[in-house]
Amino acid sequence: MKVIILAGGLGTRLSELTEMIPKPMILIGDKPMLWHIMKIYSYFGIKDFYLALGYKSEMIKNYFLHYKELNSNFTVDLAKNSVTFHQTDDVDWKITMVDTGANTMTGGRVKCLKDFIGDQTFMMTYGDGVANIDVDELLEFHKKHGKLITVTSVHPGSRYGELCINKDNVTSFKEKPQLNEGWVN
Repeated sequence: MKVIILAGGLGTRLSELTEMIPKPMILIGDKPMLWHIMKIYSYFGIKDFYLALGYKSEMIKNYFLHYKELNSNFTVDLAKNSVTFHQTDDVDWKITMVDTGANTMTGGRVKCLKDFIGDQTFMMTYGDGVANIDVDELLEFHKKHGKLITVTSVHPGSRYGELCINKDNVTSFKEKPQLNEGWVN
């Protein structure tokens, strides 16, 4: 199974951060958001990734080109011109990076990957698609319903906290509760 990750958008809603780095490279802990997305899929045995790059693509390319050096302890022996890695991350991913253009829209990015994906079923997510999803269950749902496309969606969370008021007294606070109207993917 292949996974397309749309990682080329401008990330305008986080512009204070994305002026310097592409949104998928924003750190969660000590790893980029993109790494966390890939880790979710690899937990379910899916390790063949196709990154649809665009805005600041060189930063994503450089991260994975230098992945071992950035995520390992190592010794450089200048006399022997050698590098010995002591610990390495346990990822065994295959990552294909395709520059799909800085201003290309979603459909255009997917079309740019057509020759890499072929006619087989694939998964696709956005470069900020960190979510608690059982990928096996999602794939089973897709197969069971026999549709061309399955979209995962949730009710969005509120942008604001909520006060519960009884007469003149605040009885409780709810921190940005989930809304029951509308869906987002």
